[in-house]
Amino acid sequence: MNELSPVLVHHIVNTLGWRSLRPLQQEAVAPVMAGSDALLLAPTAGGKTEAAVFPLLSAMERGRWSGLSVLYVCPLKALLNNLLPRLEGYCGWVGRRVALWHGDVTSARRRAMLRDPPDVLLTTPESLEAMLVSVNVDHTRLFAGLRAVVVDEVHAFAGDDRGWHLLAVLERLSRVAGRPIQRVGLSATVGNPGELLEWLQGSGRGSRPAAVVAPALTASAASPPGEIELDYVGSVANAATIIAALHRGEKRLVFCDSRQLVEELGAALRARGVTTFLSHASLAVDERRRAEEAFASGRDCVIVSTSTLELGIDVGDLDRVIQINAPGTVAAFLQRLGRTGRRPGSARNCLFLALDLDSLVSAAALLLLWSRGHVEPVTAPPEPRHIVAQQVLGLSLQDHKIGSGLWGDAWNGLAPFDRSAAPIVAHLLEEGFLERDGEFLFVGPAAEARFGRRHFMDMTAVFTAPPEFTVLYGRQEIGRTDPMLLTEKLDGPRVLLLAGRNWKVTWIDWKRRRCFVEPSDLRGRARWFSPALTGASFDFTRACREVLLGADPPVALTRRAVTHLAEARENAPATVHPGGTVIRRDGTDTRWWTWAGFRANAVLAATLGGLTDEVQRVDDTWVRLRSDLTPQLWRSGTADAADRLTLPDVDERALRGLKFSEALPRRLAIGALAARLSDLTGAGQVLREPVRIDIDQ
Repeated sequence: MNELSPVLVHHIVNTLGWRSLRPLQQEAVAPVMAGSDALLLAPTAGGKTEAAVFPLLSAMERGRWSGLSVLYVCPLKALLNNLLPRLEGYCGWVGRRVALWHGDVTSARRRAMLRDPPDVLLTTPESLEAMLVSVNVDHTRLFAGLRAVVVDEVHAFAGDDRGWHLLAVLERLSRVAGRPIQRVGLSATVGNPGELLEWLQGSGRGSRPAAVVAPALTASAASPPGEIELDYVGSVANAATIIAALHRGEKRLVFCDSRQLVEELGAALRARGVTTFLSHASLAVDERRRAEEAFASGRDCVIVSTSTLELGIDVGDLDRVIQINAPGTVAAFLQRLGRTGRRPGSARNCLFLALDLDSLVSAAALLLLWSRGHVEPVTAPPEPRHIVAQQVLGLSLQDHKIGSGLWGDAWNGLAPFDRSAAPIVAHLLEEGFLERDGEFLFVGPAAEARFGRRHFMDMTAVFTAPPEFTVLYGRQEIGRTDPMLLTEKLDGPRVLLLAGRNWKVTWIDWKRRRCFVEPSDLRGRARWFSPALTGASFDFTRACREVLLGADPPVALTRRAVTHLAEARENAPATVHPGGTVIRRDGTDTRWWTWAGFRANAVLAATLGGLTDEVQRVDDTWVRLRSDLTPQLWRSGTADAADRLTLPDVDERALRGLKFSEALPRRLAIGALAARLSDLTGAGQVLREPVRIDIDQ
């Protein structure tokens, strides 16, 4: 700790009562204080925040940084709210101030920050974009002293378009500040930490010093795996019964894969007399906060959550984690598992409760991958051309007008925001999103009509939020619901299930998207629209195939789990074979059981157009083939297929889910979606494997 500020060390020892730093925190001091870009890896609650903040506060003191010097960026507002009290304490020790800026912060508080900026600002990428484009923010003055940014849960950003948005905004901020900005990423376990750090560096990769710091991962790999158990329960009601009966007197966190399941399980637990709290994205902020605070201070209780509590929000000292069905990735499981085993003498634990056979196989497959040390690599979505369009429009708002020959410099040469985006700029001009005045470009009428509402706030977020109605009981906001529940025909009263309680709809304000309710004893319904997903990965689907062929994960399996896995395997011989993939005909339905994942199957369907069914459908496990397929047709049609792989066709309706796609040339928008729906590597591997053809001639 000698390198840190003496005042900081004094408080670490005397206020926190720490005799020493954790290995991650100690090893992070030198590279972070030296100004290197860094990726700090540790399991949940591994001390990553302190590993970044302590050396940055020390560098702030040593370098006499003034004004807003450090940004702390999180993917969730709830995470920022949770971090604020802790960082206020750390900054206060050395006479520095921290503040919060996101969509829920009042205008008066923001104006006060602009008059007297803090030293550290907690915020989101969307709020940074809003600051850069706002006419009320002098961003040149505000960010003049910016030196470093901490990106918490960086893996959550890097895996989707918010990551590209964040990188582009950081490049613009470095131009405003007039210097490179040190980047420190905090992450749980990922399969490709070196690549993730290079991605985070943006235009500085290869030219700036960088370090991956991950001592805790080596230690955790050598530690006991914990208490992992897989059970089959068959229904939500049975899951609630088991949760109510097991581990009474303990604090239990239950993860579900949908908001609807959270609501249904929460209501079932309350009906069994269990003190239950709920957390998901469609609950009101105050409702979630009350639930999380009550859960954090309680003991004999359960909180049921979607992935919102997978990240680093503090809900106190947990006894148990329970997983309904299976998360989509090993990385998500590791995040959830890391919620437990924090007390001395306690072990990490997770109980899986599968609601059906498919979920049982998926859970077993995920645990099989986990037992082998597999963790998915985090990769940025390819072809973020729609984010390029958004950024060019954002830059034109930020600077009011941009040089027609100089706009490409704003992102310091970071592809694809560099001069290679010229066709996108040309399209923006052609369609009226931009206008030209001599050598300058500025926002045009099409952009104002499409994105200009609420001072262009719709342009600061790169994700599309589904339309939802706010549900109100008097003046109290309960949460939000899908409009489909308010429009479908039914007999009798309309009753919603929200926040684990039943609410009868009394009035709907269609214009303002508000729904007024009162408590009800009738049984309500919960449902939300979910955007189309791109299915399971190649590795995950192949692990499911292994489970059906007899592989068991090295965890505790209940008698019910063993019995129902045997049932799944008895039904599987027609679709899996140890000697290769299977083509099987059932009546006129001919399917190729590839077990390759959705993206690889989409490529296979496009590549084998002459062999596939005209009305093509694919899923994670199979591709439908033409009903008159013969072995001869198959061999001739696939002879060179691995060398001519084709990107899948894209449904025009899918473009609606790609925000800013209307600001792109149609071919680029379709190309971006096609690239994101593809797994060329997986498709090529499947085409090179043996195939067993089980069809009648």
